[in-house]
Amino acid sequence: MCRGVLSCFCLLDHSQYDLSSTTFSPDGRVFQIEYAQKAVENSGTAVGVSCKDGVVMAVEKVVVSKMLVPGTMRRAHLVDHHSGLVISGLISDGRQLATRARDECSSYKSVYDSAIPGHVLAERLANFAHVYTLYAYVRPFGCAALLGAHDDTNGYQLYLVEPSGVSYRYFGAAVGKGKQAAKTALEKLDFKSLTCREAVKELAKIIVDVHDEAKDKLYELEMCWVCEESKNMSQLVPQDVVDEARKAAEAAQDDDSDMDDDE
Repeated sequence: MCRGVLSCFCLLDHSQYDLSSTTFSPDGRVFQIEYAQKAVENSGTAVGVSCKDGVVMAVEKVVVSKMLVPGTMRRAHLVDHHSGLVISGLISDGRQLATRARDECSSYKSVYDSAIPGHVLAERLANFAHVYTLYAYVRPFGCAALLGAHDDTNGYQLYLVEPSGVSYRYFGAAVGKGKQAAKTALEKLDFKSLTCREAVKELAKIIVDVHDEAKDKLYELEMCWVCEESKNMSQLVPQDVVDEARKAAEAAQDDDSDMDDDE
């Protein structure tokens, strides 16, 4: 009886601090931000790697209906000539981040007459996301963005922008429901010798391996890159290259399943 009463009081205590992103709990947590991160963790997996000749990003987009036209509501966005991003989380929130990124690129170009550096764009996107955690009349973004960019000073760069308003630069990063398994696979890669063509195959394999067929049978694989092959321009990876990499990954997965069954 005492335990039940205690748990009830704990529940009430928790509910007092999750109504606004401006309220801290006694142990220093902001529950609204944690809920936004849950929206990312329940979404399709997004992975990215910084290779020796570019940056490649891939994202799993679950198809909610067989009648949807392929390419509808993209999770991979081109934001400038030298930068692109992929979104994990709420698609509509991600679209707003992509629009903001384009505005920041345009604004920087008009003021400084040069392309915005990758770290500046990542910081501005992070600041934009952070503002939405400071006021009671808005909510945090329910998405995270992997940003790939190139500039003459820092070369190829990969950043992760989180709902809390922080950004990190990575050699390889993953977000979404399959991030733990994806991170384990990324840690096995040699980023210094990996080419973008090889990275396309590796990322396709990771997405295929972490995809949960029991819950989401249909999905599209979207990829974008900034690399030497694209002349350091942000582009969607050609669909035939993506399809070839996905078929090879699925074939390898089937072969592994057959070997397990034989054993």
